[in-house]
Amino acid sequence: MGQQYKPSPKALIVEDDVELRSLAAALLEETDLDIVEASSGEEALHYLHHHADEVAFLFSDVRLPCLMDGVDLARTVRLKWPWVRTVLTSGAPLEDKHEKALRDVRFMPKPWRALDVLVEAEKATRQTIQ
Repeated sequence: MGQQYKPSPKALIVEDDVELRSLAAALLEETDLDIVEASSGEEALHYLHHHADEVAFLFSDVRLPCLMDGVDLARTVRLKWPWVRTVLTSGAPLEDKHEKALRDVRFMPKPWRALDVLVEAEKATRQTIQ
């Protein structure tokens, strides 16, 4: 019998600013994760509905266009796909009401440091191997 194909784990980057999204993608290309990009929470959720089993790391801005912001996306991911390591980022501090609801989600203020993002991605990669 042949081996079953298992796709490489993916990092889903959700950012409406094209330059920041490209920067995060370029940074995460240095990891063992394949990169998937989305510009809104709805686009990310659509991808997750079809490929969540492949996603190990979600890196999302808090402020996103459309109805679903990054906090809503993170809550949904934590409920439906709890194995996905989630990091939210924003230029503004996270509101207290959101901090309490997102206890398993890491928050990084913008501008984020490349090393911090890479450390979180590495944790996500190790988590999928176990």
